[in-house]
Amino acid sequence: MPSLRDRTIIITGASSGIGAATAIACAGAGMNVVLNARRADKLKLIADQIAANRGRTEIVPGDVTQRGIADQLLDTAERAFGQNYAVFANAGYGIDKPMHEMPDAELRAIFEVNFFAGMELLRTAANRLIRAQQPGHLLMCSSCLSRFTLGGSGAYCATKAAQNHVCRAMRMELRSHGVQVSSVHPITTTTEFFEVSAKLTHGGKPRTNNTHGVPDHAPRWFVQTPQRVADAIVRCLHRPCPEVWTSFIVRAVAGVMTISPGFADFIMDRAERTARR
Repeated sequence: MPSLRDRTIIITGASSGIGAATAIACAGAGMNVVLNARRADKLKLIADQIAANRGRTEIVPGDVTQRGIADQLLDTAERAFGQNYAVFANAGYGIDKPMHEMPDAELRAIFEVNFFAGMELLRTAANRLIRAQQPGHLLMCSSCLSRFTLGGSGAYCATKAAQNHVCRAMRMELRSHGVQVSSVHPITTTTEFFEVSAKLTHGGKPRTNNTHGVPDHAPRWFVQTPQRVADAIVRCLHRPCPEVWTSFIVRAVAGVMTISPGFADFIMDRAERTARR
């Protein structure tokens, strides 16, 4: 298993959830970590936790959609630690709203954050690695919902499907340059995701009475911790694979739903009715 020690990774959306857990896990594997998110105070907490365990990190607060942020992140990594090795485009959010009710501005905004910002980071990092003739690894946080769709979450699912497809294309295009590309497909994860999504949907509240923010109707076998995703990402960095899945059951269900769209609609309709009840 190749060592990750002293290699550098850039992680966006690193102030909480999967991004924060992945930063801590990568630092634990000996990597240098460059953290990005909008909340500088949260980033500093993660950086302090890494430093307490003798890890090396830099923080770059900022919105992933701001102009030039990809170059800023890569410049920081190269200045602090030398040649950058990996990026994990993780920043993203969801909106619970039917497609016919979504204004064009909201649809464009979610694609700007979830897809275009991540694509800019991967593309910029890839071109730098090619020019330097250095190996590298590009990762993007897609979702199990890249393979099947939930009613009311069409925009989010569309961004995740787009991420999955560009990762597949870049994997073929960059292989000859020694650059690996992987998409990450989490299932329901105990993060701030649902709280943020609900606030963006008419200022609503999550459909939950529990402490971890996951909707009450989500089956327990469909829920995982950010640490589980982070550990899977570190394994992928050690031994690159095309896709990172943390649930064999959900991956199998996604395959069946791809083969049989009618069955997928039936299952999703039942799930939505359960959620409404």
